[in-house]
Amino acid sequence: MTKPILDDPEKIRAIDKSGMIDFCINATSHYRNAAEIAQKIQVNNPQPDSIIIVGMGGSAIGGELVKDWARDKLKIPIEINRDYHLPAYADKKTLVLVSSYSGDTEETLSAFLDALKRGCMIFCLTSGGAVLTAAKKHKVPYLQVPGNMPPRAALPYMLVPLLIYLQKAGLAKNVEEELGEAFALIEKISKENGIDTPMVENFAKNTANYMGDSAPCAYGFGVYRSVAQRFKQQFNENSKTVAKWEYFPELNHNEIVGWEGRGEQCRWFSVIFIRDKAEPIEIETRIETTKSIMERIGLITFDLEVQGECTLAKMLSTILVGDFLSVYLAVLRGTDPVPVLTINHLKETLKENGIRDKIISDLEKNTP
Repeated sequence: MTKPILDDPEKIRAIDKSGMIDFCINATSHYRNAAEIAQKIQVNNPQPDSIIIVGMGGSAIGGELVKDWARDKLKIPIEINRDYHLPAYADKKTLVLVSSYSGDTEETLSAFLDALKRGCMIFCLTSGGAVLTAAKKHKVPYLQVPGNMPPRAALPYMLVPLLIYLQKAGLAKNVEEELGEAFALIEKISKENGIDTPMVENFAKNTANYMGDSAPCAYGFGVYRSVAQRFKQQFNENSKTVAKWEYFPELNHNEIVGWEGRGEQCRWFSVIFIRDKAEPIEIETRIETTKSIMERIGLITFDLEVQGECTLAKMLSTILVGDFLSVYLAVLRGTDPVPVLTINHLKETLKENGIRDKIISDLEKNTP
């Protein structure tokens, strides 16, 4: 009998030529390294009235995770800014956390410039590029993280420092305690879903196999809102597939109606429900009812039971399962997970309009 491709590490690596699977396998090391690097952060700002985390794509998802984690912890609002300009309320009492792994993201550079003009409190998180150059020039506090990774694989470095910054700023507590549990659980999840664990014992491999050619949808709730969003992004970039994400209870007021009367179209989709043994009864009822409706009309569904006790451990370990899953789905479809040709083409095309060069030129001036 021929061994399934997902149970053959050599075949996995032959397709995953650039080694995205290794970022999953070595996730614990990256998270621990990120926490060690983040100890360099020094916070001298007064307490802000609000926080804006600026970023795009793989650099912004860390902010989304922080926002959900901090929802019942911080006394001030956090907003994620995925645009060229900051919202109108941003001023000297606003803390702007500039998150750009490459340091060259056009929208983030523009928002950084906007923050400088408004006199906001600013902290930059980057591996280099124009963000690092501007931070040094304008004496903006920054943390430089290791480079040469796909931005989506650099999540530990774009998330952990944000959390530790909040603790050092006196805005959040028990971050390092939660990270300690998270790191131990991430190591366990990595072994359970790694390339050497056979499909029958491996949630990520097994789920990828049953998904087949379907377009995956990730459904979360509460702190798993952004976790579901991360799943969707990883399916897009690693698996090179159309994907969706939604969250309870909002999806029960719109998304669920969209499946009515779709017939055979429903068989082109699969849904992952992120579940928690501690989910409140009102959410449990919604999930079970929604799942029943979807299965009746032919959708493939999966329950992903989160592990862990503290919030960060639950969130980060679940994300790692999704990362493995997206890589295995890419392998089954014969696709190298790392290259993102469409994004690269778009960036090259955008260079022709000269906007990014103008932004960088403005950042280089003594007075923005």
